[in-house]
Amino acid sequence: MKDVYSQIDQWSKTGIRTVVARVVGLKGSGPRDPGATMVMNDRGEVVGSVSGGCVEGAVVLEGEALLAGHRAPGVVSFGYSDDEAFAVGLTCGGTISIFLDIVEPSPNETWGAIVSALQSNEPIALATVIAKAIDKGPTVGESLIIKLNGDHSLSFSDRNLARVVTRDAKAFLEAGVTTTRHYGASGEANQDDLEVFIESFVPAPRLVIFGAVDFTAALAAAGKLLGYHVTVCDAREVFSTPARFPMADEVVCDWPQRYLESIVVPLTPRDAVCVLTHDMKFDVPAIVSALNSEVGYLGAMGSRKTHEKRIERLREAGVGEEGIERVMAPIGIDLGARTPEETAIAICAEMIATRTGRSVPSLRDGTGSIH
Repeated sequence: MKDVYSQIDQWSKTGIRTVVARVVGLKGSGPRDPGATMVMNDRGEVVGSVSGGCVEGAVVLEGEALLAGHRAPGVVSFGYSDDEAFAVGLTCGGTISIFLDIVEPSPNETWGAIVSALQSNEPIALATVIAKAIDKGPTVGESLIIKLNGDHSLSFSDRNLARVVTRDAKAFLEAGVTTTRHYGASGEANQDDLEVFIESFVPAPRLVIFGAVDFTAALAAAGKLLGYHVTVCDAREVFSTPARFPMADEVVCDWPQRYLESIVVPLTPRDAVCVLTHDMKFDVPAIVSALNSEVGYLGAMGSRKTHEKRIERLREAGVGEEGIERVMAPIGIDLGARTPEETAIAICAEMIATRTGRSVPSLRDGTGSIH
């Protein structure tokens, strides 16, 4: 995604007219989530994707019409009916809404600010008016930049609207949520005068893996594939080396609890901790420290018998039943995984299910052998 926004900024600065197409709504099944972006220019170049190939051709036609002045910026929707599926290649069974806007060649504060924030891992939100049902008020395409520290380089023409949207966008930015909200012309609630798309750009979620064991490399690689910032931590210097885990963003030689206490930005519900050591002197301090955070997923490797002993140690360490219930152990879903690579898939599947609130057959909830 960073490459797409850098391309917008580059084209704008070099005198190239650009159309930005962003997914802003999805009903039913769809190939890409809101925020997915594709850009095209007046030279016929296209970067990014809004549907994984399903509607890109139709979106390019809409973009060409926008560049030619045959249509105005706004939302175009593609339904997934049988006829439409035949026409544009959609087969997912839902409806996707895409907002198209044009970026004229000029120094552009919007995309420059986003690129700068992405490069520095600074959370930033972009609120854009994508539709309106009234003549007055901001124009379609008018944008507002929001940062958690309150700084912004763009704002809506209506101060009250800017104040209300900033308040809402900060809450969504803290949670890493991208969504659409409706307001009155001056930010009034429960009105549908304006439709505002609030897109949150946040640093990659973190995956902290404790234990430099044979399963760690596979899980670190899978985590990178899913977009996590991956940290491998082990107190044993001989095992915790970048040479063993080149796919990880960082390899730390430290005790788990000391590492968790040292991180500047606390773990959030978007983050995950996987304890793969299955050694009580590492496991228990790591789990206790992780439970003191708001980490969204906490899993621990080991057999059912090992986890029973681990629970006893956790209780001795003062962990209550609510904390014990947060620990997914044995780690992963029950798919018969044996190899490190299969186990990594089982763990990542459980991480995804925990984040999305889906029900899956976790090993923790089963009985018998875990292999």
